[in-house]
Amino acid sequence: MSVTLQRLDSTNFANYREGLSVLLLDAINDGASIGFLADPDEREAAEYFAQVHAAMTDGSLLLWVAHEQSRVLGSVQLSLCQKPNGLNRAEIQKLLVLSDARRRGIARLLMQTVEQEAVTRKRGLLYLDTEAGSDAERLYRHLGYQCIGGLPDYACGPDGTYRANAIYYKTLARPSP
Repeated sequence: MSVTLQRLDSTNFANYREGLSVLLLDAINDGASIGFLADPDEREAAEYFAQVHAAMTDGSLLLWVAHEQSRVLGSVQLSLCQKPNGLNRAEIQKLLVLSDARRRGIARLLMQTVEQEAVTRKRGLLYLDTEAGSDAERLYRHLGYQCIGGLPDYACGPDGTYRANAIYYKTLARPSP
């Protein structure tokens, strides 16, 4: 079977909401520090995705899913800066791959897709943060992202332990004056 990437919009988002919730809960249960503490429930996931849907509807957030038939295997978000002086940048958020679907190149495909869309939208500067020392750091470095540092005790993981983050960026194109 092959993995299909699809950008969601407000009309097809509902078709993937359940799979996205499964993906989110899988990541948290696997220890990902993505804004939630241990043992989140479906209500918390539903509230989170209501916020995601609202941001998609107002155009400030783009969301892609990687799926195999109807099973969501991964996702990534691109938050588009809305400030007039920052229209050249966007933040990559919540790159997630199901724990049993990792090491298949899904994260790389999602990132390449995000980068292509960013160029199309004239967003030449991408940035993100991730947990320092995580497997994700290797992926980002391999894709050409530069680490500019991080903050100690930046956020709690699901286990309640504060962890440092690492901040990365990649310049895709310089803005026109």
